[in-house]
Amino acid sequence: MATDPTAASNPTAPDRTAVPQPPGAQLHIERTHGASYVAPHVTYRPTPPSAVPPLPRPESVFTDPGGITSWLTNRGISFHFDNTNEFAGAVTPPTRGPRYVSYRQGASNAGQYSANLNINWEQLAGIRGFSTHVITVGRYGTTANRMFGDWLAHSSEIYGGGGNVAVHLVSAYGEETLLGGRLDFAGGRMSQMSDFASSPLFCQFMNNSMCGRPKGAADSTFYSSYPASTWAFRIKGRPRPDMYIQTGVYFAENGIYMNFQHRTGFKWNGSNIIGYEIPVEVQWEPKFGAHGNLPGHYKFGFNYEDVARPDNYYNVNGLPFAFAGGSGRMDPHSWQTYMMTDQRLIHYKGSSPAAGLTLLAGFIYNDPRTAVRDFEVYGALENRGFWPARPMDSIGLAFTYTSIAPGTRDTEALLMAQNKGGLPNHATGVQTNAEIVEFNYAIHVMRGVTFEPDFQYYFNPNGQHGLRDAAMLGFKTYISIF
Repeated sequence: MATDPTAASNPTAPDRTAVPQPPGAQLHIERTHGASYVAPHVTYRPTPPSAVPPLPRPESVFTDPGGITSWLTNRGISFHFDNTNEFAGAVTPPTRGPRYVSYRQGASNAGQYSANLNINWEQLAGIRGFSTHVITVGRYGTTANRMFGDWLAHSSEIYGGGGNVAVHLVSAYGEETLLGGRLDFAGGRMSQMSDFASSPLFCQFMNNSMCGRPKGAADSTFYSSYPASTWAFRIKGRPRPDMYIQTGVYFAENGIYMNFQHRTGFKWNGSNIIGYEIPVEVQWEPKFGAHGNLPGHYKFGFNYEDVARPDNYYNVNGLPFAFAGGSGRMDPHSWQTYMMTDQRLIHYKGSSPAAGLTLLAGFIYNDPRTAVRDFEVYGALENRGFWPARPMDSIGLAFTYTSIAPGTRDTEALLMAQNKGGLPNHATGVQTNAEIVEFNYAIHVMRGVTFEPDFQYYFNPNGQHGLRDAAMLGFKTYISIF
């Protein structure tokens, strides 16, 4: 069973064995979705030998080519290159009819290559507690769910946002760790959804309703989510060993997912800043069981968004704009709240610390005036190390329920009643609710390589009861190259 190679040699390393990770990719998940290499949960350590947690050295196909990896690591430099690829195809035909002439049955492939540079400046230049992190990607392909009319959750979560360029900057920021890891500051170009409402367990799955982060948590186009970033500042503190509190300011930039503003990710002048978000998150991390081998993570978060966003039902005169006309009323503020948990239920005796059956569950609720999804509920089971002959394999089952905000539903119903086109969210009918079930089995093929067959089933694609359910088969691969 793969574990964090740094944790055994340095007690200040992040505790990544506290929860099971997809085989061969426990660090890849955080990298792929922009989370810091420095401990995602600041580790309590009264007198650490180094104020910066050790650099990661994940399992890779080429462990130490020509000794270069060791040479860089010994000087406080970590460079990693990997590839994630996701293929999915519908095995059911799409809905037929005059409103659905563009729908078809088909398959698609999407993926990315990622380069990650992390520098421990305490080791390299004697600047105690300081490190920097830069992530770049190149993305390719498309996603298949749009072929049958769904625009709520990509069947291949790795799709989009890369600008169709060879190098797209995801994040670049500095981080300072103080008081033996009990206090952590970060600032620069950062992704809000990599720091808040995140978990390294989400990407056991491939569907965007779960992987990256539950899609309901990223309902606002101003929340920066991998591979988009904004100027930001974050502070995280650990008042006790099993709890952290974090908050920050993430400046809202217009068009962070659009090519005209952020095609390469290197637009740093901030001329498109139109507001800010202030998220707050608290997490409790108990360890149950006679031997403390049943870790859990329980988090509660709230986000205040100081950005004017159009109301999904009322116009500037307080009337339904779908009936009375005019533009949507601009609501000056929005908000979001969420509760998320993962809890190890079973640990297999004699197996690695990361092995066992883990339950994930969560609830996200968005401001119903401005949201597309007013809430999402999810639940999942992840089982790793259950087969002694294949200790690094894992199996996952997930279910998500997404509710469309009442204002959006009513607006679409009024437009449909008047035979007006141009429904929001690429809808061809009234959106109400959508559910997705996903099942996969991750096979650890060899060092640094994982192959994961995947099944997805869409109930009410795009939240429309008038669209035929869709079943999809595919696979996800991950290759940690060096």
